[in-house]
Amino acid sequence: RMEDYDDLMQIWTPQSETLKKIYGEYLLVDLIEREGEENQAAVCEVGGIAVGFMSLCSHVNVSLFQECFDLGPFHGLCKPHPEDIVKVPRKPSVQGDKDESNQTSQKPEPVSSQNLEHAPGADAAVQKDGALTGAVTVSQTEQPVGDVNDTDSKGSAAPFLETDEEGDLHPVYRGASNVFSIRLLCIDEKYETRSLDFLQYAFNIFPDRDLCVILVPHHIPEFPLIRSFVRAVPSCTSRLGRELYVFHRAGLLTSFNVRKAATSDLQGVKMLIENLSLNEKIWNDSKIFTEARRDPDGMPVQAFVAEVLDQIVGVSVTRDEMDIEYIRSHYNIEDFIHFNYHQQEEHGHLCHFVLNPVFHHYTKYFLKEILRLGHKSSLYYPIYPEYVEGKFQRPCAHSLTSALHYMAPVRPRRQIVYPLQELGVNAPSEQVSKDQIKYSLNHTNRKLVLESKVCINTRIVVVGASDVGISFLETLIFWPRLKFNNLTLISVHGLPGKDPQSSKYRRFLINSHCFNDEDYAQMSLCSWVNVVVGKLTSINRGAKYVVVSKEKKVPYDYLVLCMGQSYQALAPTGADIDQVTSQWPQRYTEKVPANHFTLNDAQDCLEAARWLEENLVSSGGNVIVYGNTIDIYTTVETLLSLGIDGSRIHLVQAPLTSASPCLGDAILERTVGEALAEAGVTVHPDSVLTQWGQDDHGLISWAAFTTATNPLQLQCSAFFSFAYRTLDYETFKAVTDACLVFDGRVVIDAKFRTNDACIRAAGPLTKFSRRYFNDELTHSNFNSKEIGFELAASMLSLFDPSPQPSCELPEDSDRLIPIYRKCKVQGGVLPGGYNYLHISKPRIPMPLDAEPDPCDHGMEIVTGEAGHGNYFKMHFSRYNMVDSITCFSKEPFPVSNYICLYGQHERLLNDLYYRWRAGQLTDLYSYFREPWSMAIYHDRFIDLQKELRQTLMSEQVRK
Repeated sequence: RMEDYDDLMQIWTPQSETLKKIYGEYLLVDLIEREGEENQAAVCEVGGIAVGFMSLCSHVNVSLFQECFDLGPFHGLCKPHPEDIVKVPRKPSVQGDKDESNQTSQKPEPVSSQNLEHAPGADAAVQKDGALTGAVTVSQTEQPVGDVNDTDSKGSAAPFLETDEEGDLHPVYRGASNVFSIRLLCIDEKYETRSLDFLQYAFNIFPDRDLCVILVPHHIPEFPLIRSFVRAVPSCTSRLGRELYVFHRAGLLTSFNVRKAATSDLQGVKMLIENLSLNEKIWNDSKIFTEARRDPDGMPVQAFVAEVLDQIVGVSVTRDEMDIEYIRSHYNIEDFIHFNYHQQEEHGHLCHFVLNPVFHHYTKYFLKEILRLGHKSSLYYPIYPEYVEGKFQRPCAHSLTSALHYMAPVRPRRQIVYPLQELGVNAPSEQVSKDQIKYSLNHTNRKLVLESKVCINTRIVVVGASDVGISFLETLIFWPRLKFNNLTLISVHGLPGKDPQSSKYRRFLINSHCFNDEDYAQMSLCSWVNVVVGKLTSINRGAKYVVVSKEKKVPYDYLVLCMGQSYQALAPTGADIDQVTSQWPQRYTEKVPANHFTLNDAQDCLEAARWLEENLVSSGGNVIVYGNTIDIYTTVETLLSLGIDGSRIHLVQAPLTSASPCLGDAILERTVGEALAEAGVTVHPDSVLTQWGQDDHGLISWAAFTTATNPLQLQCSAFFSFAYRTLDYETFKAVTDACLVFDGRVVIDAKFRTNDACIRAAGPLTKFSRRYFNDELTHSNFNSKEIGFELAASMLSLFDPSPQPSCELPEDSDRLIPIYRKCKVQGGVLPGGYNYLHISKPRIPMPLDAEPDPCDHGMEIVTGEAGHGNYFKMHFSRYNMVDSITCFSKEPFPVSNYICLYGQHERLLNDLYYRWRAGQLTDLYSYFREPWSMAIYHDRFIDLQKELRQTLMSEQVRK
């Protein structure tokens, strides 16, 4: 009624009076126009006073929603029709095999992992005559394990599907619209938890519609009403800048009951899961419970069903978690529970969880009932990496779970590399130290099911799967109070760690030891992050989207640039062989020959290794390795390990473009040179590439260089270039065309901000603004994993509603470069089979002949000899803290253990300096394998140090 207008305006309390006036006029228009068939309005009142208003509309642009969202579970928001075409072939995944990856890279396609509630090709449940009918599924696109990638639709398949102009296949729904929308909602804060009461009246207004939708801006936090809705999964390239939430009429039913499964429920379970790829596995496990109550191996099994109106709408199968000691030692589960307060039998393993998406808002209640009826206090759900195959795949495969977003991902714990022989009886139990397939662990317990994470729908697009980018995403995923629904990664090769075969060829490049394949498996980024395979080619700051590979537009609210610098094809100077030019280095602008390799990631290394094995290993021809970084040494060693004779390898060293040598130790440089000579590798120092020639197939056949003495010309069958590292040209053009400040690198401030408030950047592609008066110090001088964490921390304040600890910053602190403290690590295998590791504090590199500052020279302890392969050097600061470690050994050594030594005081290392001066210390390798050192390698040793320090400080205060 029009007289309700004044009451409603009293509860409309935005801060801005202008905003209040605008929405007030909109509300008035709705009240005036609501009499039409398409537009309706409802008012909620208490004591005769209007406290809430809802504007409804039955005219919905269904085709637009079908284009921008995955609406398979709700039959495309349409009524069923005999000519519907709902069976869609599964799109290639960026996590798939090589052929699939190639297809994806040709036409970049987002891989959505957020639709954990449903799958394409499934009919929404509808209520007819008191019964729920229709197909029910969960998502197949998250793909955590095994053969869950393929979800078979049981619907009738037509011989063709509609194809858009880009060649993508979409379901076709020919039925009438089955949806109405909520255009406007206004309710007093005191009554907003009763918002759901509106829907009963709303569905009565539109008796022929079974679905209700509401569009919400990305930046709006979840409010009570939409917590009962199902979030429709948007495409990464959706041009509709809103979140779509869907509610089914049957969701108003409150007779949701959970109980233990019975034999009579099997037929209902079979109908529920018939569209799932793992339906046979779920069916068998359900039968095992009803028949034997335990697995063939004797493990107790429990099955639960959820029913509404006597129809099965959900099923879950659990078993006792018998690997709990392994979980406790490998995951930070004690971040969520007091482990000693839980009995062994209270830990459960969630094997299967299937729930009709119509009742998605009952998921937490379903989980709570599983815990209560199963007498469990905790549930665990592992996600194994997709490349797990063969005999390991089946035991690990589970049905996908719509409960995953109501569980908490658990951070893995850094593990000690135990010297089991030296420890003897003190070695950890096999249950803890056993080597098994790594997986990502998700957890819930009695407390967590009663808590709600804050859902963040802000679109955060990360460009580049570098160590910085992965660390940034990892921090957001594991943040305890927030759940990010719209994380997108744009990367040329998709997520790293997806191909275990490529990791063995990673030896071509030096290793930063930030992440390895086990780390990627324990993060399971594909469960939380959308992936677009391709290269950033332009940025539209006004419309806030990026273009990938000149085709796909990916919108963003915040754009994070983490591409780093990469090796580029170096252009020959074009000068005469005996003439040195000053225009060096420059990028090669023409088509790069197929036998010219610039290696930047594991996928590049894998492709290069395959080409060499197919074209060069068994034939003749020289391999030229050209460059001035440590990667030239690791590449030469990898070429030797592939079976290429050293006499065919020419190591051509380019002039240094910075003060930093390949190896920061003159002794190691000499030893590596001797190893190269022994292997027959020819080394050519200080050479500039001037020309190369190509054969009839466009391959490099010879290359010419200028040197300090005589000109050099070499026959060439493969050319590896490590002489020119900079920002990729297409990325550079995208950045400069977008008018981001560029000064050799992308210019940022101390909080990672570019000149655009919505665009952040971090990593080696950046430099600090000149107002900081330190052009030499950049992110490339620091630990990439720490940079990624700090980047995430700087942005979390934008989303985390919890109060942040306040600290008084000094005046003009924003004009200071932040201090990063974690060590820089380089590791790899150098010529001669030497395992190399260098751990150092963040600083500007210095040449070998530079005199160290006498105030900070500290002391140095060295054991062994480089030539004997047992060289170990530790450098201590003037405060006797470890600030540098160099290992050079013929035998492998535990890198993760040695990283823990950085920053420790020498007294803490069992009085290291005293023992060395007393002649008791002759081999640091064996010294750091002794039992006393295991405590320092423990991941919670830092917490112990802090606790002891606080105790000592409190004792001093008392005195």
